[in-house]
Amino acid sequence: MKKSFIILGLCMVWLIGHASAQDTASTADMQYHFKLDSSTIAIGDQTILSIARTPIYPSLDDLSNNDIVAVRQWIDTTDGTLYTALTSFEEGEHWLHIGSDSVMLTVNDVANVDTTSTEIRDIAGIMNQPYTFGEIARTVLFFFLFWAVVAAAVLLYIRIKRHKPLISLPQVPPLPPDTRALQRLEELRQQQLWQQGRVKEYYTELTDTVRVYLEEAYHIQSTEMTTDQTLDAFRGCKGYSTDNASTLSQILQAADMVKFAKSMPQPYQHDMALNQGIAFIKQTAALNPQPEPTAESESEPSTPNTTES
Repeated sequence: MKKSFIILGLCMVWLIGHASAQDTASTADMQYHFKLDSSTIAIGDQTILSIARTPIYPSLDDLSNNDIVAVRQWIDTTDGTLYTALTSFEEGEHWLHIGSDSVMLTVNDVANVDTTSTEIRDIAGIMNQPYTFGEIARTVLFFFLFWAVVAAAVLLYIRIKRHKPLISLPQVPPLPPDTRALQRLEELRQQQLWQQGRVKEYYTELTDTVRVYLEEAYHIQSTEMTTDQTLDAFRGCKGYSTDNASTLSQILQAADMVKFAKSMPQPYQHDMALNQGIAFIKQTAALNPQPEPTAESESEPSTPNTTES
């Protein structure tokens, strides 16, 4: 019985030792398969280290030491190869340890330059190139555009300062003075002011129309004159006649009686005063025909249309 236990224990010890030996052998057999694209480089250049068929990939820190620097890594997913870019800034022979193996990287210094046999020259000056047609055309165009913008800004400022419109549209020539006056009298007739008891307003509108007509047609400042002053000024006009002066006097005096003396004319006298105003304007216009106004003549100052008495 004791012999059986002894034999069994010996068998177990043998099995455990055999398994440990296989593990050690497996560990010894697990080697990195690697190579360098170039084992000799110049200072600052790079070489590529490829590692294949390994279950554990070394990191950048694992592949870096005091002399060799691992710059970047990438993996080829098709075959599982790890690529690492290596560089060095120290001249000499440097060993890179990977697992239980190592590889040597030789770093050479740059070629020496013999400055005694080489002429050292100063930095070349700036070369003068001739101007092209495109460059000249752009400069001239920019010059004219700049001054065009400046001129437009000045004109715009002047028009705004003088309260003038930015864009001057062509204006329709105004109607002759007699036409405008007759239109106002016709509008006064249609308003029917005296029929509504607004007699004073009716005569005010009537005389204002006649006085404005005298200002526009004969340049008599009738709106600032009394009746007598207006009649005196009218005597020297081309449209003057005894009948016209009498008609004008009747219109103005009737209006004065209503406005200042609070007179109340008969209804027929209201229509008669309006008809007298129409007749006065037509008769004086026939004696003093006005030229058709134009856009050019509208802005020109006109001379008083009077004759010597």
